Amino acid sequence: MGLKLKSPIIVGSCGLTSSVEDLIRIEQCGAGAVVLKSVFEEEIIHDIKRNTHVTAPIEHYGESYEYIASHVADDSLARRFATIKEATQRMTIPVIGSINCFSHENWLTYAKKFEDCGCKAIELNMAILPYECSLSSEDVERTYTNIIQSIRLAVSIPISVKVGPYFTDMAKFMQRLSWLGIQGITMFNKSVQIDIDTDEMTMRSASCLSSHDIFYDTLRWVAILTNKLRCPISAVGGVYTSEDVVKLLLAGAGTVQVVSCLYPNGIEYLNTLNAGLKDWMAKKGYETVDQFRGIMSVPTHDKASVALRTQFMRYFAEI
Repeated sequence: MGLKLKSPIIVGSCGLTSSVEDLIRIEQCGAGAVVLKSVFEEEIIHDIKRNTHVTAPIEHYGESYEYIASHVADDSLARRFATIKEATQRMTIPVIGSINCFSHENWLTYAKKFEDCGCKAIELNMAILPYECSLSSEDVERTYTNIIQSIRLAVSIPISVKVGPYFTDMAKFMQRLSWLGIQGITMFNKSVQIDIDTDEMTMRSASCLSSHDIFYDTLRWVAILTNKLRCPISAVGGVYTSEDVVKLLLAGAGTVQVVSCLYPNGIEYLNTLNAGLKDWMAKKGYETVDQFRGIMSVPTHDKASVALRTQFMRYFAEI
């Protein structure tokens, strides 16, 4: 996104990036940048409901509810952004804001607040699950483009868009997004996974950590899209080892975001990832990441066309 990083490994948005103390540890352990835990408009609404103690329909309260709700929302946002401002003032690596909203005006409001707090860039956490049968792919795409274009006019810092894998025309739409003047695309946002408790007969969330299996989908799309977009890709999803980092950089990723691997291994695991990357580079004779970034992408490498296959055949599967 035009940011100068000391490492291509950055920590993605998660619970570990919500406190100043953890953010400073992340910097000390060698992260090139950090994406803050998302500010969710839904959480602000939850704070309003929790602190206003509404027991009757909202319309019964009239203007008094609007006044109290506005005060609670402002207070909730003030606390969150006070932490963000302290982090940006104390850290030297780029701090990237992250937001997720459902109302158009708050996308703009929160984006401006991140800029005012000193964030070097913003990641728009925009993954949309198209579960409504009445919702067309054009409707979903229009939502993305409208929000992006509005925020581009509202802020001057770089913008990246974090997307999910639910697109009928992935390559075409990612290319169209890159034409909107954004500075990056983050692939892929992890959806909340569901499970069913067969004893209690309830539906619940499954593990929130990414498995290594999803890494390969990310790798495929990075390799396919790197040479088709006008902005770099920040790859995220199932990254657990320094070899995973190397593979995504070879496929063309501008940066690699890590999250799930830090929970079992600790923030200090960033040192291990960076050391593994440096060791591999030294072994191969590379002095900079740019010397090998994207050399295994489609169509740069003559054998990268395997990324375009989805069905197993003896020749391609080496069975």
